[in-house]
Amino acid sequence: MQKISTKKLEENILHLIAKCSCELPDDVLRALEKALQLEPANSIARSQLSIMLQNAKIAKTKKRPICQDTGTLLFSVSSANCHGADSPLRAAVRNAVSKATEEGFLRVNTVCSLTGKSYQDNLSDKTPAIEFDINPRLRHDIVHLLMKGGGSENIGTQYSLPDESLGAERDIEGIRKVVIDSVVKAQGKGCPPGAVAVCVGGDRASGFAAAKKLFFRKIGERNTDPRIAKLEKSILHDVNSLGIGPQGLGGKTFALDLFIEFIPRHPASFFVTVSHMCWAWRRAEMHLRV
Repeated sequence: MQKISTKKLEENILHLIAKCSCELPDDVLRALEKALQLEPANSIARSQLSIMLQNAKIAKTKKRPICQDTGTLLFSVSSANCHGADSPLRAAVRNAVSKATEEGFLRVNTVCSLTGKSYQDNLSDKTPAIEFDINPRLRHDIVHLLMKGGGSENIGTQYSLPDESLGAERDIEGIRKVVIDSVVKAQGKGCPPGAVAVCVGGDRASGFAAAKKLFFRKIGERNTDPRIAKLEKSILHDVNSLGIGPQGLGGKTFALDLFIEFIPRHPASFFVTVSHMCWAWRRAEMHLRV
């Protein structure tokens, strides 16, 4: 893979943003189609899933955003090199985000929390979020992009165990209870069926960050620890057995998949963080040499 120019780098990232905004990943499409087949003919659930699939098809064909809420962008870069503030890659990402906003692949979704005014190019000193993971064994950089809408972000929850109100202790069943509680409270607010990501451990901040990154996983990609993998499948079954269904209107599928990660915690704390993803589960990646 040849090293590319700064201009070409920016063009590639713009293409990545456009693809992520307008095309659902193949595994998500297959999962939505599978969920459609589980629902009875003429049911509300089947109708909702049909609309989602038709929406995805039109968006890809016309090269238009799948959802009017193009979400908050998270760029996660796996690289063999250290990228500082003056990194060509960081600059290319910011320029590409500005261009993507201008071309309509991104909505103006960045608002100053103090003044309420919008950043018309979606750029501020804190946005978009660009994270780097250094891996010396890599021969090229991998740029991952996640676009997460406000509706699914708003229903994210964090629990501190034990939770007396739910009878949830610091154990596997306690984890199961709070995840189910989060889903029951969410209902259709986050535009299901999407995915549920659970981080057990960490602190208040790291729990949410780790949970969100789980949405980079593909459907069916289980935790490498067989005990956690078994728990993922078990709670996924429980979640889909609640009958909440697509858009919370009833049906057999609330989540296309459910992911769990355990990270170290302080002895005094036991946080369980639950993040939700909508049916417009937008993620993409590209490989490049910089």
